[in-house]
Amino acid sequence: MNVEAMIDAVIQKEGGYVNHPADKGGPTNYGITQATLSRYLQRAATIQEVKDLDGETARHIYELRYYREPRIDRLPGPIQHFVFDCAVNHGPRRAIKFVQKVCNEAGFGQLVVDGLMGPKTKSVADSCYEGMQQWMLLALIQERRMFYMSIVANNPSQKVFLAGWMNRADSFIAEVA
Repeated sequence: MNVEAMIDAVIQKEGGYVNHPADKGGPTNYGITQATLSRYLQRAATIQEVKDLDGETARHIYELRYYREPRIDRLPGPIQHFVFDCAVNHGPRRAIKFVQKVCNEAGFGQLVVDGLMGPKTKSVADSCYEGMQQWMLLALIQERRMFYMSIVANNPSQKVFLAGWMNRADSFIAEVA
């Protein structure tokens, strides 16, 4: 799947403007938070600017900040879509941490779980995927599910989002077939 298709899938999942009172990310449009838009604009973005965000700008932010800069494009192709979706939902560093933890737990290396995609993480991720194939994606899905559960355990107010989060993680199981 190419990056444009990945972005299309994320935008379809994220939808338009939302400002749910329990969402710790605050107002979003196309899944782009006010904080993310502020970093992109290099100044404080207003809620109105989030509401007015156009799809082309959202797509540029996704490709630049959630795919190219965190180097998700260097991961094995079959897991990029999932890791990109995690980067959007949890931040790029958390997404790379999922990969590092799975690689370590599967015995393919002793990576520092720092969320940075350096040459060692790339090499170990390549070896892990080569050894595990689609089982690596299943392990990543499980890692994400456990992360969602820990969010709710630490902050029960987030339970309102749990079913949707789990559905989002599980939506990638079809890619294993």
